[in-house]
Amino acid sequence: MNLSSKSYFKIGVSIFLLYLAIHYWPSIAGLVQTVLGASFPLVLGCILAYVLNILMSFYERTIFSPFKDKRGSSLVCLLASIISLLGIVVALISLVIPELVACVQLLISQLPGALDWLVDYLSSLDFVSKDLIATLESIDWQSKIGDLFHIVTSGIGSVVDVVITTLSSVMSGIVTLLLALIFSFYLLLGRKRLAAQSTRVLQHYMRPHHFEKLMYVLQVLNNSFHRYITGQCIEAVILGTLCALGMLVLRLPYATMIGALVGFTALIPIAGAYIGAGVGAFMILMTSPFKALIFLIFLCVLQQVEGNLIYPKVVGSSLGLPGIWVLAAVTIGGGVMGIPGMLLGVPLVSALYTLLRNDLNQSAAAVSSTEISPDDTDKT
Repeated sequence: MNLSSKSYFKIGVSIFLLYLAIHYWPSIAGLVQTVLGASFPLVLGCILAYVLNILMSFYERTIFSPFKDKRGSSLVCLLASIISLLGIVVALISLVIPELVACVQLLISQLPGALDWLVDYLSSLDFVSKDLIATLESIDWQSKIGDLFHIVTSGIGSVVDVVITTLSSVMSGIVTLLLALIFSFYLLLGRKRLAAQSTRVLQHYMRPHHFEKLMYVLQVLNNSFHRYITGQCIEAVILGTLCALGMLVLRLPYATMIGALVGFTALIPIAGAYIGAGVGAFMILMTSPFKALIFLIFLCVLQQVEGNLIYPKVVGSSLGLPGIWVLAAVTIGGGVMGIPGMLLGVPLVSALYTLLRNDLNQSAAAVSSTEISPDDTDKT
């Protein structure tokens, strides 16, 4: 195969750039990390804009469809989407935080009694030394727990340093969130114009064949993320509601809080419900071990119903992804990026699975069409 001078030049430049990337990798990695840190509000704004666009499109199709072509309809739909999202966040916080604080207070108040019960239980055993039992019984557990909290709080640093560090972190987070919200507003209000401009630029600088492939891949990614987000949110609401109602019927404590927690953690595929079950069982255990056992049995039954009936209908059918692929996506994504990797892994693998399946189907169709030649059709 004969290569032109232009091809040799491209190969040489690619090799040279690869050498620079390997030789100066620490500097390049630091530069990339700095750029990503500086652009984090913009990235967060893009994520918020994508999530809000789902709600915004829903409002445009349903509630505000008669005013779709009128001026200001996009702004009204955007405000409705923001109010809806803020309402969900405030509702979750109001349901979870007060009950969680009450549970922590209950844990702190009952911890000395639990330690005394443990000492009494150890004293009933024959193989435990009497000197050890006498030493444990002489300890004032209430004061020791207070001393422990004092050591922990004093080890963190002075009160002024803690307050300054906390305030700086909170203010930095608020500024980042405000910048992300402002950027997402601009994206959503001008999304049609930005889409037209981006399409025009890509068509100008890309070949038509490559442009069509890129648009196809982006469409598959958008469909996968859109279906995953909507399906997972609907499934989480159903699971959290059923959990709260079942706990109310069984007269278990912290019903609304644990239901909201189970629904929120159900956004994480496979592992999310088990996280909610563990936290909920621990909280109920502070009140009654027997009720904690009832809760675990109830949640296991609910998980079977959710896994066999709800999830395949709501999420599984929308993604069309086999269970082994979901498990692989959650495992690899969680190992690479933690909880964000679990959330992003399933739609990314779903898009990859869709692209691979469509490509194989097109290849099989092309092969089957070429198996019957015109000469064969004349003979038949």
